[in-house]
Amino acid sequence: MAAFQSPLSFALAIALLCVSSFGCIYARKVGFTVDLIHRDSPLSPFYNSEETDLQRINNALRRSISRVHHFDPIAAASVSPKAAESDVTSNRGEYLMSLSLGTPPFKIMGIADTGSDLIWTQCKPCERCYKQVDPLFDPKSSKTYRDFSCDARQCSLLDQSTCSGNICQYQYSYGDRSYTMGNVASDTITLDSTTGSPVSFPKTVIGCGHENDGTFSDKGSGIVGLGAGPLSLISQMGSSVGGKFSYCLVPLSSRAGNSSKLNFGSNAVVSGPGVQSTPLLSSETMSTFYFLTLEAMSVGNERIKFGDSSLGTGEGNIIIDSGTTLTIVPDDFFSNLSTAVGNQVEGRRAEDPSGFLSVCYSATSDLKVPAITAHFTGADVKLKPINTFVQVSDDVVCLAFASTTSGISIYGNVAQMNFLVEYNIQGKSLSFKPTDCTKK
Repeated sequence: MAAFQSPLSFALAIALLCVSSFGCIYARKVGFTVDLIHRDSPLSPFYNSEETDLQRINNALRRSISRVHHFDPIAAASVSPKAAESDVTSNRGEYLMSLSLGTPPFKIMGIADTGSDLIWTQCKPCERCYKQVDPLFDPKSSKTYRDFSCDARQCSLLDQSTCSGNICQYQYSYGDRSYTMGNVASDTITLDSTTGSPVSFPKTVIGCGHENDGTFSDKGSGIVGLGAGPLSLISQMGSSVGGKFSYCLVPLSSRAGNSSKLNFGSNAVVSGPGVQSTPLLSSETMSTFYFLTLEAMSVGNERIKFGDSSLGTGEGNIIIDSGTTLTIVPDDFFSNLSTAVGNQVEGRRAEDPSGFLSVCYSATSDLKVPAITAHFTGADVKLKPINTFVQVSDDVVCLAFASTTSGISIYGNVAQMNFLVEYNIQGKSLSFKPTDCTKK
């Protein structure tokens, strides 16, 4: 299970807008955009050219169940079906972003994860580390790298920290027994903006991993935590980006030629016709994750109440996560939703060839599926078929939901595709706006 940090206010960085390799202009308020690359995109180091699009989609569905380990290992065992026991590499998230560490900048490709806090990468020397294709970051090569002492304030922000030779060390473990251990340090992080010059954030707290093992892929370089905790990238950017970020995820069928976008600061603001906003909630016991309150879902005109199946926090009942493909809901709600969908679909029932999803139909030209609306507190988000059904074979489409008997519910990324989704941390709100993300 992931380690969780206490919800402390934390903002270290003042943004630097770098206009050349010789100097930077200080800017207290910035807005910029970076590419968010799906792991199955040809731009991704994880891309396998020998797989078909349908194989990639089915792998992503299976990773959804592995992903639940990230939130609660007990919950993962209760997700139905249990076809997650496969040879698919366990998953920290579905999207990657490029960034650079240190001075001079050293480029890494990290998994962008709204379900994690710490920003970490493998570092030299690495005595017990997973195999990595790309070169490892060498902190000795960076003029701006600094380890933190054990009595540093930054060290106290970690629930699981130890001390070795007066150097603060972190330890993060995940539900699938993967782990990372290393030094708590600070260095400059530089992001490549799609709309201008690179943007740098000095003295950002990072994890320099010297012992990392488990199911990490050799094509990955680390994690870029975008969660709600104090050590995530967005929390450390703080007032320089106004506590705002947003993303626009391109549909599964369009990702080959398009990158999704991750926006910060003024670029992240979602406004105009069609915007629906709901409170963004936090949990004292699970401070990493972003919670919403889902009151019900409607299938056509039939409204299905979403019970109080939260994690016992009383603060929201569903986690919104960009790293989970499917939407994971309680077993009783899934049963009611499936029945309502079945009563209104105009089409022939079919079986998922992989046996993974349970509510499937023949993908014929006359198939008609009902409109589904997610009713969050204060926001009625009208989903399109691309948000509610996925094609799992040439002739079968399935409902993009899975059930669980645990209290963990997750609003996955298929439901968020072709929406501009804004996280306003300071304003404590989350907004959805229907958008053609291939044109953003």
